[in-house]
Amino acid sequence: MAPKKLSTKRSRRDAIGEGSSATPEFDSHRFRSVKHHQCFEAIRGWSFHKERRVQLREDEYTDFLEEIARRRWTPLVTPMAKFDPEIVLEFYANAWPTDDGVWDMRSWVKGQWIPFDADALSQFLGDPLVLEEG
Repeated sequence: MAPKKLSTKRSRRDAIGEGSSATPEFDSHRFRSVKHHQCFEAIRGWSFHKERRVQLREDEYTDFLEEIARRRWTPLVTPMAKFDPEIVLEFYANAWPTDDGVWDMRSWVKGQWIPFDADALSQFLGDPLVLEEG
């Protein structure tokens, strides 16, 4: 009878225990890299201050209110009612530059790319910024 062949597959435990050359594990659904996960842990203690809503009466500061409307900044001056601090921290941690120092003006949040360049912010605000030629 022929001898049985030994399996060439290695167990997961053998692969992990190889030493320092193994890549540290991180949650790739939440973070772009190990560095970004470490950044999240470093900023995890940040505290947030809720934006104060300022309600102006329509008969006061009419020039100011008209300018906000003209520039289409109403979404910008209307704070969100609530937010999830974990998602905000995840956004900031993944917005840091890559290992080669590249700022690509997008962040990785809950498995999706979120751009935050000038065009994306302008679109989010309803395209308030119209640049003139030249």
